[in-house]
Amino acid sequence: MTVTVQASTVVLPIIDLAPFFKDPSSPEALAECKKAADALEKYSALAVRDPRVSEGQSATFLDTMEDYFVQPTEAKLPDARPEFGYQVGVTPANTEKPRCGRDESCNAMVAEMEPQNRPLPYDGTDPKWRFFWRIGEAPKETQFARLNADPVVPAAFPQWESVMNTWGTLMHDAVSGLAEMLAVGYGLPRDTFVKMAQYGPHLLAPTGSDLEKYGKVGTVLAGFHTDLNFLTIHGKSRFPGLHIWTRSGTKMLAKVPDGCLLVQAGKQIEICTGGAVVAGFHEVVIVEDTLKAIERQQARQRPLWRISSTLFFHMASDTLLQPLGAFATPAALAAYPPILAGKQVQRELGFISLMDESTV
Repeated sequence: MTVTVQASTVVLPIIDLAPFFKDPSSPEALAECKKAADALEKYSALAVRDPRVSEGQSATFLDTMEDYFVQPTEAKLPDARPEFGYQVGVTPANTEKPRCGRDESCNAMVAEMEPQNRPLPYDGTDPKWRFFWRIGEAPKETQFARLNADPVVPAAFPQWESVMNTWGTLMHDAVSGLAEMLAVGYGLPRDTFVKMAQYGPHLLAPTGSDLEKYGKVGTVLAGFHTDLNFLTIHGKSRFPGLHIWTRSGTKMLAKVPDGCLLVQAGKQIEICTGGAVVAGFHEVVIVEDTLKAIERQQARQRPLWRISSTLFFHMASDTLLQPLGAFATPAALAAYPPILAGKQVQRELGFISLMDESTV
């Protein structure tokens, strides 16, 4: 089967948060809300410009993550918490498995794709490492304690908590602002999504991929999958390689403009919109453009690790997920029956081999 290693580049629609922060009811702000809603329906992804986020803040975070992941494996393994489904601390390479590899409906969908739109093989484990760091206030009471565990601080990084909380809070605040704009764009009360997300198990979740070991064109760092949460937000990576799929099934190489953040739709917003927005499929692979970035990183004499500065924005574990407002049609309610967010997350974690749902 022939697949395209590097797809055509798409520059995603850019949503400016500044007008909404200045006056949420202004025509300019409302136009941005509608633009955001439309972009997420079409692409399952968009770019965000938040005036509060600077390139310098992103660089500090990326540098810290490179220095962490370049450590020997034995220095990182004490930071793993498999007993919590790896939902805090480090997840070693070759632990996560893309859900699609064991999902018959997903495999059937891929089989129907045109060759140029098919993902690279996704039946193995992902060679990337990941670190989960909780952002935001934990719930005082919850049925899902294992999804709300205490953080892990690596021994060799005294600045860890400050760096993680600074970047994580910036990402959280940016995606919270976007969530308000999306609610307005979809005809819901402005605070609908942010209220549902209060006390959510939001996770700053940077990945680290060793490009000295996995730097060959065509290598899959994160196999074809969707995200299980509400919205995922990333800073711009130093290494291209993120392929996204539009709603129509077209495979594109995502390009994030300088000074912008990338946001992708997850399964929880698909449920809340009754499928009007679909969780966006994506993969991370080594493409030709990645090799050019490797040369730039070598010139800087920095570790050859690809970092994704990712934050998963979640609905609160004890919140009931179901189609909302005008999305709550009989067909949507049948397709997306009500489910507690924590139970939905547990099911998905079982699929990707991070948690045994039966033991939760």
